[in-house]
Formats: sequence, structure tokens, C-alpha cells
Amino acid sequence: MSNSLLALVLLDSPATPDMSAIAKVLRARHPELGTEVGENGTLPQVQPNSPLIRCGNEFVAVMSMPARIPDDPGLWSRAGWSWPESKTVAARHRGHLIVSMLGQGQRPLIAARITTAVIGALIATMQECSGVVWAGQVARPAKLWLEMSSRSFVPFPDYPFTLWVDILPFQSDGKIGAITMGLSAFVGREIQFDTGKLTLPALIDKVNGLSAYLIEHGNVIKDGDTIGKDERERIEVRYKNSEVFGGLPVFSCVDDFA
Repeated sequence: MSNSLLALVLLDSPATPDMSAIAKVLRARHPELGTEVGENGTLPQVQPNSPLIRCGNEFVAVMSMPARIPDDPGLWSRAGWSWPESKTVAARHRGHLIVSMLGQGQRPLIAARITTAVIGALIATMQECSGVVWAGQVARPAKLWLEMSSRSFVPFPDYPFTLWVDILPFQSDGKIGAITMGLSAFVGREIQFDTGKLTLPALIDKVNGLSAYLIEHGNVIKDGDTIGKDERERIEVRYKNSEVFGGLPVFSCVDDFA
């Protein structure tokens, strides 16, 4: 399996997906994809027990695991900001599915779109699905994923990137800030935005827009660049290891520099 965009679908009870049913639902939800189920061993690198779905020219593997995912208190603490029932769902699940695109070298956005579509089809087909953990960083309820994954292939900026990236507020040195979790799977760093000017809703909106831009275009912002919507808005971006979040590599954004 490939990259850091591996996803885990939580199951209230262990279950093995009917891959023919998954492919049928996937074709109905995303007719633009050429979808079919691969035979066991279709590709040399595939293990005999790895069910495959072919989506266009790509293959996605879905493996059923009759066990809980490793406990991660930090993940579920973050998830609680937007999903109050997340810890309850995490505590009750008894199995999970591992979903990942096969191979190396795909653009992260392409892998994210296809994997997200497959997960949506899994949830639509399996009543046991209760939540999704994306790239080990972001947890979302299955119902939300089912709804938003229908937009997996719509044009920028309307695809469901908020399934892939969390934006969390914080306070430090008398200022408010926001940090992303999950963006590093696409561009190698998170965004940490500290402001002495913006309100919290405006700050979240700003980080949301910058996250979407980076997911779409890749890491096109260089250390020391100044960004903004016009000449009056000057936001300095520095490559740093966060002092607030344990040395996490970030795009450090400041809007009140001299």
C-alpha cells in the first residue's frame, strides 16, 4: 500500500465488505469512474487476500480487520471539537477497514479524491460503519463522510477537503491562533496562523481558504513569502517548527509583522 493518505473506517462489529456491491454503489455515485472489482492477485504486488476495486487507472485496496484501531487520545480529543460523540464511537467499535490506493507517485489530491469516493461507497453499503479516521490525523462521523464524499470529484474548491483537514483554534501569548491537522499529508507541513487582528471566525475562514489552495496547487508557498488577497493584506509565511505544538513543521503565518 501507498502513502500517508491511508484511511481507517470504524465498524461497530467486524464485517467483510461485499466488493461487488461496493463497486455497484461506487458506479452509481460516481459514473465518471470506470469501476470494477479486481480478481485476487490481479496485480503482482497484491496479496491474495487483498480485495481490490479499480477506479479508472488506479486500484484501491480494502482490507477488513476484526480488531479495534490503536488508541489515540489526542485524535479523539481533537475530534470532539466538531464531533461530540466521537469518543463514544471510538470506544464501541470492534473492527475496522483499511482503505488505501495502491502504488506510488500519485498526486495526493488524486489519491484523496478516489479514496474518499470508495469510502463513501463502503459506508453506503455497510451499516456497521460508524466513523472514518483519515491519515491518522482527522476523525469524522460516517454520516458526514457519506454526504460529503458524493462531491469527491467536483471542481476546486468545492470538493470535500474538510474531511481531510482539521482546523483547531488556540491561544498563545495573548493572541488567538489556528492550527491545521492533516494538511501535512498533502504538502509536508501544517498551517499555524497567529493573529492580533482577526476575529476567530475570520481566522478560521482564512486558514480554511489557504488549506484548500495548498491542497489544490501543492506547496507553492516559499519560506519568507508574503501572501494576501490584495496589496493591503500582508501575511508573512515562514517555515518553522512550532513552539506551541511540540516542534511540528508548519507554515507559520503572521499578519501583524513590522
